[in-house]
Amino acid sequence: MSPVLSGILQLTAVVAALALVHRPLGDYMARVYSSDKHLRAEKWIYRLIGADPGAGMRWPAYLRGILAFSAVSLLFLYLLQRLQGVLPHSLSLGFTAIGPDQAFNTAASFVANTNWQSYSGEQAMGHAVQTLGLAVQNFVSAAVGMAVAVALVRGFARSRTGELGNFWADLVRGTVRILIPLSVVGALVLVACGAIQNFAGIHEIGQLTGGTQQVNGGAVASQEVIKELGTNGGGYFNANSAHPFENPDAFTNLFEIFLILVIPFSLTRTFGRLVGNVRQGYAILVTMGLIWLGFTALMMWTEYAGHGAALQAAGGAMEGKEQRFGVGASAIFATTTTLTSTGAVDSFHSSFTGLGGGITLLGMMLGEIAPGGVGSGLYGMLVMAIIAVFIAGLMVGRTPEYLGKKIGTREIKFAACYILITPTLVLGFTALSMALASPPGSILNTAGNSVHDSGAHGFSEVLYAFTSGANNNGSAFAGLNANTPWYNTTIGLAMLLGRFLPMVFVLALAGSLAEQKPVPETAGTLRTEKPLFAGLLVGAILIITGLTYFPALALGPMAEGLS
Repeated sequence: MSPVLSGILQLTAVVAALALVHRPLGDYMARVYSSDKHLRAEKWIYRLIGADPGAGMRWPAYLRGILAFSAVSLLFLYLLQRLQGVLPHSLSLGFTAIGPDQAFNTAASFVANTNWQSYSGEQAMGHAVQTLGLAVQNFVSAAVGMAVAVALVRGFARSRTGELGNFWADLVRGTVRILIPLSVVGALVLVACGAIQNFAGIHEIGQLTGGTQQVNGGAVASQEVIKELGTNGGGYFNANSAHPFENPDAFTNLFEIFLILVIPFSLTRTFGRLVGNVRQGYAILVTMGLIWLGFTALMMWTEYAGHGAALQAAGGAMEGKEQRFGVGASAIFATTTTLTSTGAVDSFHSSFTGLGGGITLLGMMLGEIAPGGVGSGLYGMLVMAIIAVFIAGLMVGRTPEYLGKKIGTREIKFAACYILITPTLVLGFTALSMALASPPGSILNTAGNSVHDSGAHGFSEVLYAFTSGANNNGSAFAGLNANTPWYNTTIGLAMLLGRFLPMVFVLALAGSLAEQKPVPETAGTLRTEKPLFAGLLVGAILIITGLTYFPALALGPMAEGLS
């Protein structure tokens, strides 16, 4: 079988699996978030944290709940890393405490659902930090994103009330009823296929070329499944999903791609059910699907059509790619992980062709909305839908409406602030890192002596790092030494601001929409469930992203790809 045909068949298998579960999972999540009943385990959790799940919250109270919970999570994870050196050997594996700047960066990363890692997992983190800290945050940070998405959907569905539900109820339900059950099933599949799941210590094993290598055990399968399912991305091992303990074979590779995409795509069905119009959900699904398929096809073409005799003899650009997966599966994984806020990798993104690396960058720059992270992809796409409706209203001279709600000055300001936050963080921090070049040994240690590759690729490494951080992705271009005080601090800030500032405007927008009364449809109402609107939405996304990032992309991956 030719490599190209193999890639197409694998892509077809993923699409078929997603289509099979789209309706039942989407409907189930709609029932979870609209139910008035609480499970016994959930009631125990509410008592433990002192929350009243039946109390309605307006958007400021909902936001305060998110910020308070995330601040406590950040502090706990930071202290757990700083105290690792005094934990029992069986829990810490003998590793010492994590340094202050790296502990801050890691805590910010996992609380912000980014999972950017400036460390090698098997050489830095013991069982306690991995399971009690990082794995727990994989669950709850994903549940926070889903809660914000549901709050925005309620803003469209409700009228003449400012209440968006209860954050604590949404957080607990998303974790207990959705993420944990799916993770248990997924972990069993991975273990059955060869992923490890234990609390073993460090083993020394011989190498084929002589010498020995130290290899850790760990609860890898359980963390692997939630890192993909929750679009987190942080690997137990430095090689991430290219490591055979995390991703044993071609089947598990496709299964992990499926896990990354299943909740974000299924949430469009949940959206349609909660607003009472499943066609609206299908319109968002089609928009997400078109972008994902388009990016995947383009990535496969760039990697298969590599120039040069060596690449043609190998059947494509195989540098940095696992033989177990090949070009096709690696290309699907790369676009999936960068079009969602996942960041898990089964190949070396820095070794992709110049244009291939640019596609991964552009996927994050879209805002990771096709289909995006769990929750964050849906609310990001709905904000872009509001922008598209506003543009359509300007073209025909009519007050824009979306799902029966008028998009006025207040709503469009919130939407505009949302789409400006991430580019400001990405371009601002990248410019500072390139401009503030410092001599070796300086505490800043910026681009002057952290970038190992000169020219366009070196610039792309820095641009990729801040694009990944501010968009809460977590993947990276190799070659950048990001474990320095400057990058640990600035990328940590980019991750926190890129995660929680947009939530402020999303919840404010939801509150504003919930206070409105529905506007009846007329002959002049834009039909937002039609293919025309899906096309308008795709165009708005690509044009806004292109105008924002084209100069930076021209200096990095485009210059490298055309050279």
